Amino acid sequence: MPVANARMYSATPRVKHAWQRLLCWVLADAALPWEVVDHDAPAPLNALWARDDLGLAMMCGLPCARRTPAPQVIAAPIPSPPRYQGLARYCTDLVVRADAPFQRLEDTFGGIAAYTLADSMSGGVAFNAHLQAFRSTDRPRLYARSVGNLVNARGVIDALARGEVDVGPLDSYFHDLLRQDDPAYAGQVRTIASTRWTPIPPLVATATLPLEQVMSLRASLRHALAHPDLAPERACLLLAGFATPEASEYDVLGRMADEALPPFEEL
Repeated sequence: MPVANARMYSATPRVKHAWQRLLCWVLADAALPWEVVDHDAPAPLNALWARDDLGLAMMCGLPCARRTPAPQVIAAPIPSPPRYQGLARYCTDLVVRADAPFQRLEDTFGGIAAYTLADSMSGGVAFNAHLQAFRSTDRPRLYARSVGNLVNARGVIDALARGEVDVGPLDSYFHDLLRQDDPAYAGQVRTIASTRWTPIPPLVATATLPLEQVMSLRASLRHALAHPDLAPERACLLLAGFATPEASEYDVLGRMADEALPPFEEL
């Protein structure tokens, strides 16, 4: 029996509950008796994405592009804040401690950079790729050192708040969810730059679903956007809609990861 999960964008307990309610509603509307399962931190997301019984689960676009066998892309969220312009896209916000003197990303060079995981798109690869424009033959290394394995955006914020690092990456949608639902915590950091826009992590299936189930899920996700009972959840999730991207749209993320050299550990 396939399962559903939205751990990737469960930025706070209230946001997690909103995702669970929305996914439960979608499964009921689609007449699919699947379970919405937990996979909370510090359990690694890679372990979740390695499962072959996912029916409707958020997956980072990079493992989505590289996974064998390839997952079925069901839909992708369209965040409601104006900067997304009604598109299923996201970026990485590069943040520093709120009281730090840095005004530009360049001001942090020579300091300590943070990352979540080297193979995370928003937490590592996008930041590394963004730095390519600043590297040169005379300056191939931009930071004195980097601190990794911070797991998620909260790990980056905590390291910045403790003064252990100077700059770090936050998934923009996760960051926006956090700023809305826990502004005091999110207010410990501020954004000094953002990376390019890329396709946002989609809801995927790793289980083999018949076409009618895929179509039912997509229809029920659309129904969820209009149902009045889910208005509080949509507001909590900053959710404007769902797109249905082609899996090939995520191939660009694999190319970015291949081209983002040197490795993050050698920044």
